Amino acid sequence: MEPIPTSKNTLSIASVNLILFAARQYGADTTALAQAVGIRIDSLQNPDGRVRISQVQALWREVVTATGEPNIALKLGELINPAAIGVLAYVMMHSPTLGKAFEKLCQYQDIVCEGIVTRGELVHSEQHGATFVLSLHIICPDIIYPEHTLNSELSIYLSAIRALTGQPVSASAIAFAYPRPLNISEHERLFAPARLTFDAAVTTMVLDAALLDTPVLNASPTLSAMFEQHATGLLNQLKTPTLSSRVKAEIILLMKGEEPTLATVADRLAMGVRTLQLHLKEEGTTYQQLLDEIRKDLAIQHLREQNLSTTDIAYLLGFAEPSVFFRSFKKWTGVTPGAFRLAQAA
Repeated sequence: MEPIPTSKNTLSIASVNLILFAARQYGADTTALAQAVGIRIDSLQNPDGRVRISQVQALWREVVTATGEPNIALKLGELINPAAIGVLAYVMMHSPTLGKAFEKLCQYQDIVCEGIVTRGELVHSEQHGATFVLSLHIICPDIIYPEHTLNSELSIYLSAIRALTGQPVSASAIAFAYPRPLNISEHERLFAPARLTFDAAVTTMVLDAALLDTPVLNASPTLSAMFEQHATGLLNQLKTPTLSSRVKAEIILLMKGEEPTLATVADRLAMGVRTLQLHLKEEGTTYQQLLDEIRKDLAIQHLREQNLSTTDIAYLLGFAEPSVFFRSFKKWTGVTPGAFRLAQAA
């Protein structure tokens, strides 16, 4: 079963919107793309919201198929405005220097994507002198398409560096921690004149260390403090799981052929039923809504697996009768499980 959105496996809605914006430039139906991977359209209105990294990985697959552009992740930096990344972009935009902006990038990386750790390090060598090495480390097992994830990150980083400084900055070298593609012409075009290598142990981008002292254009200390306060709040929220996420975790653990009851979940959380209901109401949800969200997401996932019948899926999701599952799925998605599966296979 797919894990719930907790630490190390979520990505910001702002980042999802960037991917969808890029897909729209190629004429793709972004509403259909989001729905295909179980992302609610209304959730896209909150840039600070979160979605599962597994859903975003599926979204990359759907986007490449819909656009016919296998290198769309590489092109993300030139298709979007780096400021659209969200609060992290604003923190960086109001840092005094590029070096400070990199510090904030590494500090608040989780706000954008919890599945990658970004680090910056000054390196001195006789051959290259002083360089700044930005490294990207994938730490989430849900990232099954590392090339899309890493390409989009590097592309946006380079675009952001140029926007922050107003200079045509280029990296001297970039290493990719994935196999060399058959065609690297887009890599060469977008990252020229950097020396490119593939099959690296770690993805890195090497820059001239002197760039770190470059002032960030139009940086405001006042706005910097305001945006950093917001970023710190978002980061603290990520590190403190909500009651809703804890309830979802218990539902998934208990969903083994029967419907997990509110009373059972409350007992496992050492809470009274009424207390649990009141706290969930404060978070703007109900137990039934959380149960339905999990069932819908898991149903979509299972229906893509051809080895499971719809009856099997109904049982796995704790429905007493397959007919109840069929009615529920149609209410959630507008189509029957069978029609959804046929559409996926087409």
